[in-house]
Amino acid sequence: MATQSLNEALHQLLHVYKRQLRAGVIRHQIPLSITHIRMLKGICRIPDSTAGTFVQRMGQDKARVTRIINELMNDALVEKRDNPHDRRSQFLVPTDAGLKMLGRIEALEEEAAAQMTGQLSAEDIEAFMRITATMTQNAADTADKEKDDHE
Repeated sequence: MATQSLNEALHQLLHVYKRQLRAGVIRHQIPLSITHIRMLKGICRIPDSTAGTFVQRMGQDKARVTRIINELMNDALVEKRDNPHDRRSQFLVPTDAGLKMLGRIEALEEEAAAQMTGQLSAEDIEAFMRITATMTQNAADTADKEKDDHE
């Protein structure tokens, strides 16, 4: 297999997708960075999430996650609610404005996906989804094994 070609194809795909998202953010006048969008999407989709949830999921340090959460709160997109199971943490929940923003984000993601898959058949898309899921799982398995080896 031509590994270099695969590496280049993956890099190009990632680059094009990010460019499509950035263009959509500008076109839809969404005043959030891609990292803020990822955090908002996570808060909207993961019930009972905390700052710690995103430190772990995003691989970001706690200070950066806290800063992003505070900025989303200042924009009235997210709020904190007491965690009845742990007084030391608070749940992050989207506001109505946050949910509305999520709808706008999902619309631009759909546009980007439609532009990138316009010439593909449903079978091609299904195969792509299966392959990317396998590649993602392979990477996660490798990371878990390396983590176990270092403990």
